[in-house]
Amino acid sequence: MNDKQREVLLETKNLRVEFGNRKKKKFVAVDDVSFHIYKGETFGLVGESGSGKTTIGRAIMRINEVANGEILFKGQRISGKISKDLDRELTRKIQMIFQDPMASLNERAKVDYIVSEGLYNIKNYSSEEERKEKVCKALLDVGLLPEFSDRFPHEFSGGQRQRIGVARALVMEPEFIIADEPISALDVSIRAQVLNLLSELQKKKGLTYLFITHDLSVARFITDRIAVIRKGKIVELADTEKLFEHPYHPYTRALLSAIPLPDPIREKEKVLEVYDPSCHDYVNNPPKWVEIEPEHFVLANEKELEEYRARSRA
Repeated sequence: MNDKQREVLLETKNLRVEFGNRKKKKFVAVDDVSFHIYKGETFGLVGESGSGKTTIGRAIMRINEVANGEILFKGQRISGKISKDLDRELTRKIQMIFQDPMASLNERAKVDYIVSEGLYNIKNYSSEEERKEKVCKALLDVGLLPEFSDRFPHEFSGGQRQRIGVARALVMEPEFIIADEPISALDVSIRAQVLNLLSELQKKKGLTYLFITHDLSVARFITDRIAVIRKGKIVELADTEKLFEHPYHPYTRALLSAIPLPDPIREKEKVLEVYDPSCHDYVNNPPKWVEIEPEHFVLANEKELEEYRARSRA
């Protein structure tokens, strides 16, 4: 399907998020970020620690306040002040899977209550029997037995805890899920299981994901498009395979060069690219967000664009 015909589910326009108050110097965590996510796709947000990835996810969840710009869900503004009805609707339709399955689950509550928290919050059930049915179904959907609902989080492994976190999101029957580094705290052997689970659930339930990660190899496996973010600004955005085959921005190239190769000989011969921000001369020639080729965007000034185009023709 042509991108122009696809339905845009979520969009951020010139998003800016700040921390601090007037007395103290404000810290700009996200600066002028714009992107859109199509219905049914997995959109990757990739960058190093402190780049602003999670801040964007939390702004969409209305946890972080937006200083400027706006966030649209199905064409309707959801940032800033909104009605109680819309807030209730968003609580159901947008859910988040958190990074640390150890910290994100209430150790004193049983799985039944943990998975039901969202249902209790918006009273999204007509009877106690229906609530229990929804919890059982959510647990089965993530590969856990319904009888696990009577246990406490400490009785589970890291992978099982993350599945409980996924079940907590699924029980709300959402349309859009923000997965904030959902596998970074898990053992390598468990990571593939959780990624495969997310992919299966997406096909089965028609879900849309914002997948936040610092690991480009994981992003390549699960995402359809990737936005690379550095210090609160998106520097490049493209289809996943296009980004891997033809990266333009030096920061993107540096991240890609750091991905470990499974072949020890090639890994030994690999040349790492080190990103140096001083390579940009933005004093007299500031950068712009440019579509350098169809559906491939990069942050660059005129001189850099000429260099990137010359490299792609070579």
